[in-house]
Amino acid sequence: MNRLRLPTAIACAALLASGIAMGGEIYKWVDEDGNVHYEDRPTGDGNIERVVEVRTRNTDNAAVAARVDEQRKARAAARQVESEAPEEMSKEELRAEQQARHDKCQSYRAQLQAFLTAPRMYEEDEAGERNYLDDEQILAARSDVEEKIQEYCGAS
Repeated sequence: MNRLRLPTAIACAALLASGIAMGGEIYKWVDEDGNVHYEDRPTGDGNIERVVEVRTRNTDNAAVAARVDEQRKARAAARQVESEAPEEMSKEELRAEQQARHDKCQSYRAQLQAFLTAPRMYEEDEAGERNYLDDEQILAARSDVEEKIQEYCGAS
């Protein structure tokens, strides 16, 4: 009988601890700048609101695939417009071009950050399948991204 006391006590303690962890409250508040914050303790602020129910849901893979497909089509259309652009541009067009260069610069910097921090890298083929890169391919791709950063970020 004494042999069962310790395991029973440990099991009861684990059940109590899991109930406490799951039963925690979440509070939502908005700061002066309009940023929304979530915390596990009230801040004492007057505009704090207790979140009653937190919902999660699974990712809809079909919706993600459709969104990626739409992004590919939009990029292809943008490339076509770029190649057909006249030599003389108005100020608005020039501003739009500069914004596009800035956006590309930020995108390539984010890609470089991913190359530096991600444990595995992959490319998607036309069918949406992932092809994981080996070390040499990662270094070559990173070199390409660094060149594009020089092209789009270095000149601006």
